[in-house]
Amino acid sequence: MPGIIGKKIGMTSVYSAEGKATPCTVIEAGPCVVTQVKTQDRDGYEAIQLGFGERREKNTPNALKGHFKKANTTPKSKLVEFKGFDGLNLGDVVDVQLFEQGEFVGIAGTSKGKGFQGVVKRHNFGGVGQSTHGQHNRLRAPGSIGACSYPARVFKGMRMAGQMGNKRVTVENLEVLRVLADKNLIVVKGSIPGPKGSTVIIQK
Repeated sequence: MPGIIGKKIGMTSVYSAEGKATPCTVIEAGPCVVTQVKTQDRDGYEAIQLGFGERREKNTPNALKGHFKKANTTPKSKLVEFKGFDGLNLGDVVDVQLFEQGEFVGIAGTSKGKGFQGVVKRHNFGGVGQSTHGQHNRLRAPGSIGACSYPARVFKGMRMAGQMGNKRVTVENLEVLRVLADKNLIVVKGSIPGPKGSTVIIQK
């Protein structure tokens, strides 16, 4: 689906005429430059590649420098392909006016990394045992993870302690509350994955 690359600014509240507060997220969406146009004849599928964010010239490989030079633009830090665009050419600009107030979008980003966490925090376990009768180290324990004799192994997908967060997460059906074209900002209802300043992908 058509979309755009953006940067999460932060969260705020939008008040309705009746005084109801709605939590929302402010995103800087674009402007994005078309850095490549893929066709069915040459690439086997039709799509466009958008570039967002500035990248230091000295940290850009020579191959990418030529790639951006074809599009007559400066080096970009993030490149993402989108399908569903029609009539765009190399070097064209896609901005926040792609979206309209009241429509629904899906937003993908990388969630906050929380390191190695136990089962209580990672999977909402309640813990085992009780705090009395001599128990002192079993309150947040995972409990049994499988049988001993058969199958004598732990099944794949068993909920255990481990790395939490730092994964790609997509939140769908978020309502667009505001589109501020002059500031390249879009305000969507609810929260989106990732910390402030992280890159997100917004799709219709």
